[in-house]
Amino acid sequence: MKIKRRRFIQQSALGVGGILCGARLASAETKPRNFDPYETIPFGRTKLDVTRLCLGTGMNGGQRQSNQTRLGKEKFEDLIHGAYDRGIRLFDMADLYGTHPYLIPTLKDIPRDNYKIVSKLWWRPGSLPEKERPDADIVVARFLKELRTDYIDVLLLHCVTSAKWPEELRKQMDILSGYKGKGIIRALGVSCHSLDALDAAVSEPWVQCVHTRINPDGVQMDGPADKVVPILKRLHAAGKAVTGMKLVGAGKWRNDPEKHAESIRFVLGLGCVDVLNVGFEKPEEIDDFAGVVSKTARA
Repeated sequence: MKIKRRRFIQQSALGVGGILCGARLASAETKPRNFDPYETIPFGRTKLDVTRLCLGTGMNGGQRQSNQTRLGKEKFEDLIHGAYDRGIRLFDMADLYGTHPYLIPTLKDIPRDNYKIVSKLWWRPGSLPEKERPDADIVVARFLKELRTDYIDVLLLHCVTSAKWPEELRKQMDILSGYKGKGIIRALGVSCHSLDALDAAVSEPWVQCVHTRINPDGVQMDGPADKVVPILKRLHAAGKAVTGMKLVGAGKWRNDPEKHAESIRFVLGLGCVDVLNVGFEKPEEIDDFAGVVSKTARA
């Protein structure tokens, strides 16, 4: 009886200890930790690692101009340097914005593999000075010269809206896949501007990454947040890298710290948006944004 009782006490103690230990482990695992805006994260299932925070260069972009190019060469270069010096290693550009000639020359003393670049191919009528829309092979050759690089880390089809875009743009997709096979492009994807196009990206195997507009109020988004978020979760579950745009309401909340913080908390809390792409216009705006991100706890 004494032996049995001793064993019972020992086993009970082990059980209680296991429960307490498990509780401590669970507490440690679920304890919120702050986001690091400059941390390096996997970019979906691509082989790329990128910083969580990305410098966008296309505020009010069109006709190869944007708010960033309108700053003038010196201020735009200061912005690029300021972003890099703070820790940003991902830079978003596009033919539409006219920002190709700026970035790599500005970072000429930085090894090319120290940062990643995104560009976008504008295939639609309008919004560029010329009417012609050559096939992707002609366009990519021009991009490489403008960017002064041998490769593009991420190339997107810009502003897809149709639910049938994978069929309608298949020729361009196949050309871009050929470049990817040669290592000239590292990852491929789309920038979506409708719910139907966003939904089509979920099941399209060609797509490795998606740029999408997301904020809590539906400002300049493809639909209300309750319609957009479920698709973003499906994209993320499918292994696509998800980059959020319009996080500050397309600049609407630039001078509204409370709305600014609310949007960042909302987007980071979703758990399905990997990269935050923001069209900063001053280095100080990077500090403000990064400060809010760093205070946002992971649930």
